[in-house]
Amino acid sequence: MKNKFKNVLAALIALFIFGSLAACSKTDSPFQGIPANENSPSIESPLTPSDKPGAAEDSPDDPISIPPENSIFQIQFIDVGQADAALISCDGHYMLIDGGNRNDSSRIYSILQKSGIDHLDIVVGSHAHEDHIGGLPGAFQYADADLVLSPVTEYDSKIFKTFKSKAEEKGNGLTVPPVGSTYTLGSAVVKVLGLNGGEDANNTSIILKVVYGETSFLFTGDAEYEAEHAVLDTGADLSATVLKVGHHGSDTSTCYPFLRAVMPQYAVISVGAGNSYGHPSDNTLSKLRAAGAEIFRTDLQGDIVCTSDGKNVHFEA
Repeated sequence: MKNKFKNVLAALIALFIFGSLAACSKTDSPFQGIPANENSPSIESPLTPSDKPGAAEDSPDDPISIPPENSIFQIQFIDVGQADAALISCDGHYMLIDGGNRNDSSRIYSILQKSGIDHLDIVVGSHAHEDHIGGLPGAFQYADADLVLSPVTEYDSKIFKTFKSKAEEKGNGLTVPPVGSTYTLGSAVVKVLGLNGGEDANNTSIILKVVYGETSFLFTGDAEYEAEHAVLDTGADLSATVLKVGHHGSDTSTCYPFLRAVMPQYAVISVGAGNSYGHPSDNTLSKLRAAGAEIFRTDLQGDIVCTSDGKNVHFEA
């Protein structure tokens, strides 16, 4: 009887040890050991590749871009201080994602004027906050637009009403894009991966991916953890060569699972020098470095220009 008891006990101990080792192997991650903010909901374990929602690495729904031999692709991340603005050009076609604050209107106008861009294929107001849409009326002072994307068509602020009015005057009004919708920009492809991932205005941000050849660029506006988890839950392919870091590098964005899904080679943070918010946070910078991303910041480098030949990207700052 004693021997039988010992055998059962030994089996239970072996099962416990095996289970513990298996559990440890599942949590192995390139982000282990990075201090997370204990006050944030982001401290869940980072995802390993097998845990990644949606799984498929080569989804047939992913946009395909095949640039011609003489194609040119460029993104100018415009230094608008504690705000966001990026101008994308591809084969003579143009897309403006956000326009900074209201007092950046003249800067946006000047950039378009100097470049001779009097027509924008796509304008994106990632969400309704002034530091993203405030300068877009300046763009409409010089250029018209085929398509103006916004996650909402109504928002209770003077600057949003101005943005909407100008979009109606110089474009076709505001369009709320369906998730999964795709648009062409020359030989590049733009795909909307998510929007309205939460009730807070930041979490309504349009999350989109621009694909050019074998390179890709992910823009997330001010999406925070809630919106990041929402887009993860859709199973969308979030992998990207370049990540435009959400919410100016705030500690409330770029959670472990989201970053593990993106795994960018490069990260761009649009942020104001000496801002009162403490952006970008040390926690976010640590996570980006641990992911192996080379970091560019407008507060340190001013305007940042990224070009792609469809296989590799090059930065000038």
